[in-house]
Amino acid sequence: MLTGPGADSAGGLSPHPGRPAAPSPEPSPPPSSGLRPFTGPPSRAVPVRAAAAETLAAPGHRIALTFDDGPHPEHTPQVLQILREYQVPATFFIIGENAARRPDLLRAIAADGHLVANHSWSHPQLDLIAADRVRQELGSTSELIADLLGAAPRWARAPYGAWDGPSLQICADLAMEPLGWSIDTHDWTMPGVTAISSAVLEGAHAGGIVLAHDGGGDRSDTVTALRYYLPRLLERGYALVRPD
Repeated sequence: MLTGPGADSAGGLSPHPGRPAAPSPEPSPPPSSGLRPFTGPPSRAVPVRAAAAETLAAPGHRIALTFDDGPHPEHTPQVLQILREYQVPATFFIIGENAARRPDLLRAIAADGHLVANHSWSHPQLDLIAADRVRQELGSTSELIADLLGAAPRWARAPYGAWDGPSLQICADLAMEPLGWSIDTHDWTMPGVTAISSAVLEGAHAGGIVLAHDGGGDRSDTVTALRYYLPRLLERGYALVRPD
């Protein structure tokens, strides 16, 4: 079982001084007809954040790896295998409708000691949809995770990093903290293994949070890049951690 210290992170749509802006939105999939109804209450009180944090709160030479848009039947097991080889943890921001189709993969992520977090049910841009649907998107995914793993997620990432006031309030209502990123691989644009690896190794900094994807398309280059940059991060003395 993998464990690791750590804390908050972020990514928004507006640029941050000294860091690249969050990526332009990818085309969203249409609303899922399989969106399960959500009526469950939150499990704990969480303060409402004005925005998602951008780095880990815990001090030290630490970096968190995060993967969005899975689980994917091909790429998620490959990512898990590499993480297992190097005995490091990561955080997987899962899409509810993907996890509903592949509950075995969700359980495999958790069984390896990784953190399972909420990335909505069908990947809409939360600041462009009604509050009721935001609650359904996040709430249904939390309930699915709780049903399959025995506990609801404590962390959420908005698709495209697009939080706004109402969606942050709903995130808090559902007992989750918003989490973003400070090192963007832009792997969803498929820039190639070298570009993905360089984004991580050149952008690495204490408290950094790496944004990558194990789902949402062909992530073969993401997997290959992970195999290249992960041992190099370890050689530099970084501890790979979970945000909790």
